[in-house]
Amino acid sequence: MFMDHLACFTPADLAGRTPPDLGGFRWKLLAQGDSWFSNAAAKLNAHANLLQELVFREKTAAVNCAGTGNALSHMVDLESSPDFVKLLTGADAPVWDGVLLSVGGNDLIAAARTPAMNWNGEPIPLELRLMRRQTEWGPPSAGVARYFSEPGWATYADYLRANVKHLLSLRDQGPSAGKPVFMHCYAVPMPRPAGAESNDDLGAASGPWLYPAMKAYGVPAADWAAVSRLMVFHLALLLKSMAADKEAFPGLYVFDSTTVPLALAAPGSTGISGDWHNEIHLNHSGCFKIARAWSEAIEMVLEGRHLIQPTTGRKGRKS
Repeated sequence: MFMDHLACFTPADLAGRTPPDLGGFRWKLLAQGDSWFSNAAAKLNAHANLLQELVFREKTAAVNCAGTGNALSHMVDLESSPDFVKLLTGADAPVWDGVLLSVGGNDLIAAARTPAMNWNGEPIPLELRLMRRQTEWGPPSAGVARYFSEPGWATYADYLRANVKHLLSLRDQGPSAGKPVFMHCYAVPMPRPAGAESNDDLGAASGPWLYPAMKAYGVPAADWAAVSRLMVFHLALLLKSMAADKEAFPGLYVFDSTTVPLALAAPGSTGISGDWHNEIHLNHSGCFKIARAWSEAIEMVLEGRHLIQPTTGRKGRKS
């Protein structure tokens, strides 16, 4: 079956002299997010934009508010994104069939980068960082969890839950009340000295991101990949638990991108490696793999196919 790429527009396109006719599309989506959705020229030239790799059986358009620069460095920046808020909540806003979100990953990286000491040498409490100093490490029997701050994770989880709840309340204030909100989990990056070519990927920092944090906290290099995996899987479990709580997070659908097999970057590599453009951003092949799987999950919800219970063919077994 022929699949159509998602047609991506910007708020500026909508406000232009000849705005696109969204009426010709079966599904109309509003998108906002971090650097995985960024319209930065370097991203588009590298085909490293997740939205541009989404494909659907029916013609589908998205208005992407992620912008050309840094996009959302932090989840709380949604408040300072007037285009997105207006297109979602404004009285004359379109009725969207769904909202695409790429959020939480940059916040996770920022939390992992929080140092053990502040600028004047005072220790930063464990509940405000994700990594433990060597004097705080747990027993070796704990595996790589010995380096991880569970109190810091609890703080991060509360922050993300509050922000997603707020976003769903914004949706329900506008014409698209109750429409599905689609989020993705992230892929597991290899901490390595591979930064971005420009300063538009995570605030003013051009990377690398996790690599200096692992070094600063003295984590043995042999454990870097496993620590990265631990953090990304914590985030995936958090997002999926929110989607499963239909009362607190109505209409939230989370795609577990950790289940998509990707080629890991080589440890120590400094540029494009495996399915990765730099340390924390996918390249074209990585975006392609995740987007193809996510597209199917999105389309199932848009068409209502997710409500059809599969039958196992075995009697007495719950489907």
